[in-house]
Formats: sequence, C-alpha cells, structure tokens
Amino acid sequence: MVGVAVGFGVGVGVGVRVGVRVPAGTYPFDQVALPSLSPMCRFPSARTFSRMTNPDPLVSLSERLQSLVERASAHVVRVEGRGRSPSSGVAWSSDGLVVATHHTLDRDEEIGIGLPGGETTTAEVLGRDPSTDVAVLRLKGGGALAPAEWGDAPLAAGSLVVSVSRPGRSPRAELGLVARAAGEWRAPAGGKLDRYVETTLALRPGLSGALVLSAAGTPAGVATAGLVRGAALVLDAGTLRRVVKSLLAHGEIRRGYLGLASFPVPLPKVVRERTGEEVALLVTRVEPGSPADRAGLLLGDCILSFGGETLQDPGELLAFLTEDRIGDALALRVLRAGEVRDVSVTVGARGAARA
Repeated sequence: MVGVAVGFGVGVGVGVRVGVRVPAGTYPFDQVALPSLSPMCRFPSARTFSRMTNPDPLVSLSERLQSLVERASAHVVRVEGRGRSPSSGVAWSSDGLVVATHHTLDRDEEIGIGLPGGETTTAEVLGRDPSTDVAVLRLKGGGALAPAEWGDAPLAAGSLVVSVSRPGRSPRAELGLVARAAGEWRAPAGGKLDRYVETTLALRPGLSGALVLSAAGTPAGVATAGLVRGAALVLDAGTLRRVVKSLLAHGEIRRGYLGLASFPVPLPKVVRERTGEEVALLVTRVEPGSPADRAGLLLGDCILSFGGETLQDPGELLAFLTEDRIGDALALRVLRAGEVRDVSVTVGARGAARA
C-alpha cells in the first residue's frame, strides 16, 4: 500500500491535511476522491494536470497570432484605387496619412478607403515614388487613424512574419516566412531599399499595402508585389520613413538623371588592353534637351566610367544618380570612334528615375 498526503486550502486561512491510501500501482493523481469532501474537490487527471501546467504549443501559437492580428487590423485600411482590385494601406499618422503602394493606384483623387471600423471615405495622393512603389495618401477631412508604431529590428531569413491586409470589409491574415534577406538593394526602376526582404506570402488580392509584422508583433514594413514579378517583398520601416519624408516635402523622390539609355557591351581586346576595362555601356538613346544632350553625348558612345567609377550595368549608373548629386558637374569617360575622351555633364533632376 502507498500513503499519499495531500495539502490544500479550504475557505480563507484554513489548512486541511488528509491522508489517503490507494492500492499500489494506481497513479496518485488519477481522480482520487476525498470521501469527506464535496465532489467538486477532485484531483485533475494526469492528462488534465499536464495540460494545466504545459499548455498545447499550437493553441498558444494560435492565440498569439489571433491577438497580433486583432491589434494590427486597427492600423490597416482598404484602398480602392484601381478598378475592382482593392489593395491595402497602413495608417502613417493620426491626422489621416496612409502609406499605400504606387502600382495599385490608377488615379490621384477620389480613391475609396475602407476604414477599420467599417466606415468608408475617400483620399487623394500627396506623393508617389514608382521606383520604390510607395505612395502617400491623405484621407478626406483628415480623419482619425491609429498609426502603426514601426520597429527597426531587421527581419532575417527564416523569420516568421504575419501580413494583415484588408481586401474587403474585414481583415485578412496570413503567416509566412522571410525567404531571403540582405542589405541595401536597388530596385529595377532605380529606387533604393534599405534592406531586401523577400517573403513566402501568397500574392493574393489586397496583399500590396498590407502591414507586415515580425514574430514579436512589431510592425516591420509594408508588403508589395510591384517591385519583383512573382515575389512578395517588404518595404522596411527605414525605407518607408525616408521615402515618405521626401514625398511629403516634394510630392516625389528627387533623383538625378542624364537623359540617356544604354546597355552593357564587351570591349574589343585592343580597347581592353588600353583602358583596363572589360565592359562599357553603349549609349542607344539621348533625350533631346537633356543633360546628356547638352554635354554632347552621341549615339554609339561607350561609357567607361562616371565620376571616376567604372560601370558594367545601367543599374550602376542609376545608383550614382542620387538626390545629392543633382547640379554636380561630373566626368563621363567615353570611348568614341576608338578614342577615349572625358565629357563633363551636369546632373539634372527628375522625379521618375531615368538614366
């Protein structure tokens, strides 16, 4: 026989100690009744006791995700700026500013907005940047919104993320992973993102403009399907702050431009030996009246370097044309009719990034 001693409290400040003897081999906590007590005073079974002390991890995860989505949905609005294909937006400030995605907006005025509480209103575009796919909207009459509190911790490959979009009246949530993460990245249109973050989030209606949360529940960025075909990227918080600030100040992202088009070509052996360069950018178009035209660049010129930096891809040329270079006179080293010459060009300004 095995002796079991049990201590518990009844009422307030009363201690009772009861001795119960059960047959050997019986689990001490397996619904052993206390004969002298109410049926309410039964010990939990071993399984119930285990659940009480060690909650099911899936249940805990589900409850955690539900809580994250519920809180985040207060920051997310529906954006109706392109036919019958609604997208999402995230409250940027309490006075009615919303961050959305450029590629989902076909117009700048009378954009339908569905608010978290179910009300509807309209908005206008204050500024947009096609190269980073960021647009800033202002709600009609301002409106009171709950802005997201952005975090700065970088998302790493393998991290869990949660997207909260609003393709209809109610929010839509999805769990995904960060598939790839890297440092500063230049988009195909020339826009600079502080970090490249690619996710496994499905490209469903309303995803662009959705709020992306880290596993800690911190707003980490805004989702977009408009920069890389077939991929859901995250516009990180650092990029958003920088681009939104410029859009509010200028309505666009001011970038330098030269007014030319080019593509890379391999150089002949004799030229490689003379210049030390393997590749040059062949000029295929010069925009009339552009900085390149005023500097005397011609079709067929091969650009070897710009501002002392060698170039092997048109994207590298775009990367040099930042806002702080506008107005600078820089040297373009070109190969023309077999001769290497330097051409001075003054960088112009244009909102849409073009080389």
